[in-house]
Amino acid sequence: MTPDRRVNPGGLGYLPTVSSPRALALAALVGYAAGLVPSASLAARAASGGEVDLRTAGSGNPGGANAAAVLGRRWGYAVMAADITKGAVACRFGRRLAGDRGQHVAGVAAVIGHCYPVTHRFRGGKGVATSVGQCLATLPVYVPIDLGVATAVAAGPWRQRAFPATMAASATWVAASILWWRRQLPNAWGGPVTVWHPIAAAASSAIIATRFLAGRRP
Repeated sequence: MTPDRRVNPGGLGYLPTVSSPRALALAALVGYAAGLVPSASLAARAASGGEVDLRTAGSGNPGGANAAAVLGRRWGYAVMAADITKGAVACRFGRRLAGDRGQHVAGVAAVIGHCYPVTHRFRGGKGVATSVGQCLATLPVYVPIDLGVATAVAAGPWRQRAFPATMAASATWVAASILWWRRQLPNAWGGPVTVWHPIAAAASSAIIATRFLAGRRP
């Protein structure tokens, strides 16, 4: 079910009508299932014949960065691409199931599924690449800016500090979502930007932050 949109007379851009709870629940379920796809584990199995487990090798994080360090750059890029795809596909299915709000529910659920997979005792990756896929589907015009921020941070004093660098990029994503919503700026294939864009960006950023903090605890 895709809800119609109406223009907010207060000048705050498009506000979507409410999707049914059942449709939103289904979007969340589909998004979480997409997040469960074990990209890093599949890559490790293919690269090593099952001898390497990225959850115990290297940093222990089943993500693209650890895959690159343990398996090589090509495998790392492949894992990143797969994780980005998970987030984007989840959002597209969520949009088909429950409209504008559904794509955000599914995108956030995909990040949760990647970070806290029930199939691996809720021990997953950091969710950064999956959130990039979420952004690619819902706010595509911001993605080049996000890559620019990431490049600038990588060359700066936070080069070896992934957590503050990620939080800086996340804060920029939330701020950009608010700007695009309030100004109703063009958004390519992402469609009109609604209030749910900054809400979803903030939710995924919070999930990623909790995953980083959990990984830093002894």
